[in-house]
Amino acid sequence: MRSRGGGKARLGQFPAEREEHIDQWIDEGPVREEAEQAVQRARPARANNFELDSEVRDRVNAAVRSPQRAAKLRQRLLGAFVALERERYTEARRIGNQLAREMSGVAAVHELIGLSNYRLGEWRKAAAALERAQTLHPDPDTMPILMDSLRALGRHKDVAEVWKELRQASPAHEILAEGRIIMAGSFSDQGELADAIKEMQPARSKPKRVREHHLRQWYMLADLLDRAGDTVGAVRFFEQIAKADSGYVDVHQRLRALGR
Repeated sequence: MRSRGGGKARLGQFPAEREEHIDQWIDEGPVREEAEQAVQRARPARANNFELDSEVRDRVNAAVRSPQRAAKLRQRLLGAFVALERERYTEARRIGNQLAREMSGVAAVHELIGLSNYRLGEWRKAAAALERAQTLHPDPDTMPILMDSLRALGRHKDVAEVWKELRQASPAHEILAEGRIIMAGSFSDQGELADAIKEMQPARSKPKRVREHHLRQWYMLADLLDRAGDTVGAVRFFEQIAKADSGYVDVHQRLRALGR
């Protein structure tokens, strides 16, 4: 599902070297693709013209006494997010770990480390860093990525807890959609297809204007219905996707497989 990658506002990505140890991922289905959309979205509109957003600048300034040192660390943090944006994940993580020694109380530093580890497939390290970032400064934008990291580790109760926090935060519709898809995926991982489908019920409504996050939710719902043996329901949503975007991922192959 058309995903790229990114870091927060901060910016971030180069297919960097993979670490020798990669935590085992549960599956590579639509939920993983959804979470990668979340990584892209975690680069919010706060980053303009390759500058840190004002909130992050203020937090760095508050954490470092020397104005000169703070200015240098801000530039290093910005450079790390640029590296993340350009897919140089190992470099971004290395800089992030160095910055954490002096700015352990700055959420953006831990977010950088978490996003880098996520892209490197280091789910355990990603979850730890993103949990730390959320503790320091709750941010709905990165909650779906934290949820997906926890899901990859089989920490389904924690996935549900973060999902609850995300809903309470009343985030943008696309971020809520990302969280919903990952929560449904968590149920699916546990063999609870009925609960997964129930979680996706809000996606059944057809909006006046179809956006990307609607397509992603319909795809997840159609996939779940197909796996649950509800061919009619699966066809309905795959056809709904095809009508809105005929070139959307493998929707035509899925319809052919269902005899349409």
